[in-house]
Amino acid sequence: MTDRWPLPRVVAHRCGGALAPENTLAGLRVAAALGCRGVEFDVQASADGEAVVIHDALVDRTTDRRGTVATLTAAQLAACDAGVRHHPAFAGERIPRLGEVAALCRELGLAANVELKCEAEEGGAPAQTIVPQVVSCWLGASAPPLLSSFSEAALAAAADVAEFLPRALLVEAVPDDWRSRLSRLGCIALHCHVAALDEDLVRLVHDAGYRLAAYTENDPARAARWLARGVDALFTDRPELLTGAESTAIAVPP
Repeated sequence: MTDRWPLPRVVAHRCGGALAPENTLAGLRVAAALGCRGVEFDVQASADGEAVVIHDALVDRTTDRRGTVATLTAAQLAACDAGVRHHPAFAGERIPRLGEVAALCRELGLAANVELKCEAEEGGAPAQTIVPQVVSCWLGASAPPLLSSFSEAALAAAADVAEFLPRALLVEAVPDDWRSRLSRLGCIALHCHVAALDEDLVRLVHDAGYRLAAYTENDPARAARWLARGVDALFTDRPELLTGAESTAIAVPP
């Protein structure tokens, strides 16, 4: 099995899960305060080519503005309030640039899973814009981030730009040809929906030499059982419930 795996076993989804505005610096601080050692977040390119951290193609759901990420500049995106819709206490929280998130991850000692949001694109052009910025942001770091995506074109482009960065293929249901896809893309891991997990899948993925992670598990008892059965990482919206799952899993019978 690969030794390039950078993630802990419990990872805060979209930076801080449900406890903070998603994909924000506040989320990173909340995750670290809860004892999380790893975070996942989503990255897209702004209109002027800067890597910014936001999940949706539109800013409408998570901010006080309207518009499409790809047609707004990084400065315009930074002017959006990405916190007030979560809770008034987070008013003024911004859509962060990747460099800000990377710097805070490194300061707080958080491992990072960078999801490339390029599903609607062909040819991986956004990945070719974003991945060099990922490389620059983690230059000299003791452990690089893990790149993941639902877009196989984005993962292929990432391999062309920075083959040394570990990569994971994101799926919902697990396809029958998952082995050939991982091999062709040079991925080290398969990330699937938690509903797709079963013990045979855990065994098969590990026997093939890959890692297996699942999203999004918010139940601590189920999390402890999957971790005890060998799932390498679980992404969660409720890190305050799962931060003890790693130690709990040791006591759960296989």
